[in-house]
Amino acid sequence: MEKERIIFHIDINHCFAQIEEMLDPSLKDIPMCVGGDEEKRSGIVLARNLKAKEYGITTAETLRDAYRKCPHLRVVPAKYSEYIYYTSRVKDIYREYTNQVESYGLDEAWIDVTDSYHLFGKPYDLAYEMQKRVLEEYGLTVSVGVAWNKVFAKLGSDMIKPSGMVIITKYNYQDIVWNQPVEDLLFVGGKTKPKLNDMGIFTIGDLAQSNKSKLQKRFGVKGIEMWNFANGYDNAAVDANGYVAPPKSIGNSTTPPSDINSLREAEVILQHLCESVASRLRDEQKKGHVVSIYPRDTNLKSFSRQRKLQEPTNISTEILKVAMELLEDNYDFSILPLRSIGVHVSKLVDDVNIPKQINLFDSIEQEKTRELTIDKTIDELRERFGFHVVKRASALLDKETENFDAKNSNSVFPGRKKDYDLDNDNIENDILYKKDKRSQKIMEEYLKNKGEY
Repeated sequence: MEKERIIFHIDINHCFAQIEEMLDPSLKDIPMCVGGDEEKRSGIVLARNLKAKEYGITTAETLRDAYRKCPHLRVVPAKYSEYIYYTSRVKDIYREYTNQVESYGLDEAWIDVTDSYHLFGKPYDLAYEMQKRVLEEYGLTVSVGVAWNKVFAKLGSDMIKPSGMVIITKYNYQDIVWNQPVEDLLFVGGKTKPKLNDMGIFTIGDLAQSNKSKLQKRFGVKGIEMWNFANGYDNAAVDANGYVAPPKSIGNSTTPPSDINSLREAEVILQHLCESVASRLRDEQKKGHVVSIYPRDTNLKSFSRQRKLQEPTNISTEILKVAMELLEDNYDFSILPLRSIGVHVSKLVDDVNIPKQINLFDSIEQEKTRELTIDKTIDELRERFGFHVVKRASALLDKETENFDAKNSNSVFPGRKKDYDLDNDNIENDILYKKDKRSQKIMEEYLKNKGEY
């Protein structure tokens, strides 16, 4: 008989804000959030503490809106090296009990203790022990979900914050899980929710008891996947030792220091973004069939447009050409400037053994080879000597963004993991270079300075 799995999902509550409170305890007594610099136009709430939550301040809203709710809000700049350091140390605690630890962003992790919990006592006592150790050793509260699968474990950790623990079993899951809103189920995002609501599906229980064939007809394979998740049919393994699944799309976005007032200004920003996306594609040894843009105007209204390519690419100039065509065809700068813009490449394939269509014009293939060689040369020079050693001429057109390293800059905000949506292939599992070489370097430098590396 197969042993029933015991899986924890542990989430550091309001992670960035809580680490700031741990470093400066006086911040616990005032409304505080971690946010960007409004003057540099990266002014959003990255995390907020419990005092700020009382004022209705939410993650990802603009600092301008947050100040309206709480004029005396204290905004603390993000310290990414600290967050990387402490979240890594917290996960080291988990790894003392099992090597089956899978990160889900900096602040969350799945832990499979099926084969090891008996060494430490009962599984639920072990979950409490981990929770207690994180608080005692680092002063951070965590919420824990315990279940026999990853989806329900994640759901459990989200239900009681801070310091909650929810245990979901095959005997109680209908009472606990099925009453929750359908959008609380992992991978059911904002775009899927209204479509499910239109089908009369409002709770996870509604989804679990709905007609599987109708879901498949409406959502395809993903409809079956949602139905399985709602019923607890999730056999996905917790990936050992931080294994990261191959990305399904790679992208980048930014809010520049000034509004984007013309197509020419947009091209300068897009050049940086497309270079970073193309470089990440090559790092992953991938090419993509679909290029998408995500503009947002100064009224904070956003939209997306995409185009499928005849042949997959990881060349920056090809990605830029399509992105510019999409923007020119779909946006009128005379109405409103843009506040931010993003580029994604999806429908990825391995950059090996890709069948090539024979081209009647050798010059086109020669041009592709030339552009790819330029991209790779720029990559190598920047890797060896730093980003500023080589720039394209177009970068010099805007002094404010001339030195913008889109690939490694912390001012580039990737799509949040909780925004992934089963209906959007461009966002689903958008890892955005999750291997995160720069974060590793930051942490190593931090530890070196601390004398611990």
